[in-house]
Amino acid sequence: MKFHGNGNFDKLVGIMKRLRASDGCPWDKKQTHKSITPYLLEEAYEVIEAINNNDPENLKEELGDLLLQVVFHAQIASDNGKFKVDDVVEAINRKLITRHPHVFGDKKGLTKDWHVRDFWEKQKKESKKRDSVIDGVPKALPALLRSRRLQSKAQSTGFKWKKQGSIMKKVEEELGEVKAALKSKNRKHISEELGDLMFALVTLAYYNKINPEDSLQSANDKFIKRFKKVEKHLAPGMPEQAMIRLWKAAKK
Repeated sequence: MKFHGNGNFDKLVGIMKRLRASDGCPWDKKQTHKSITPYLLEEAYEVIEAINNNDPENLKEELGDLLLQVVFHAQIASDNGKFKVDDVVEAINRKLITRHPHVFGDKKGLTKDWHVRDFWEKQKKESKKRDSVIDGVPKALPALLRSRRLQSKAQSTGFKWKKQGSIMKKVEEELGEVKAALKSKNRKHISEELGDLMFALVTLAYYNKINPEDSLQSANDKFIKRFKKVEKHLAPGMPEQAMIRLWKAAKK
């Protein structure tokens, strides 16, 4: 496999192979796909944070850390006789070319982004022999992101809300069911209805082209900022109304 540039990718692959060698690093040698999975997730989130912070220098570093995880997994697979990093790159090259016939082939009619998305979903369903377009959404995704991806996949088939008002009615309906569930004091029922309400809210966010993950993170950051103002004034046994007043003051 040939790479353009100064061979730094080949050097990275060589370093990882050396670390996993019999006389390499004891920690690297004993790792498995499963044992380093948490690092893969962590590095992906650190890339996202660098993007959100608009920090190119940190993004460069974090992308390197994420790339290391890809090479690490490929080396583990190679050591087990499954596949090599060359096979990983070859597979993604082939996939990109196959799924962009409007660029590399004869499908010049795919002129709009939704044409391309629909074509991608059809190709994935056929190539991976999936019964449904939503089968490819990993269960391991965080629930909020998984909800958004499920709705995105479903909409590629034409299954989508046509009006925002209809979504709002659904949100209100689900909120009413949450209130009813709370009266029953049945935790399983309450949990189910809360899930339905959150799913409806994700639908509302998706309709407005808003990433619900970003919205919730923004709310988290807002809470942290306000809570730190309130925290110094809290006291054991403080009445709820007093805490509410503190919170309102922090909001101002």
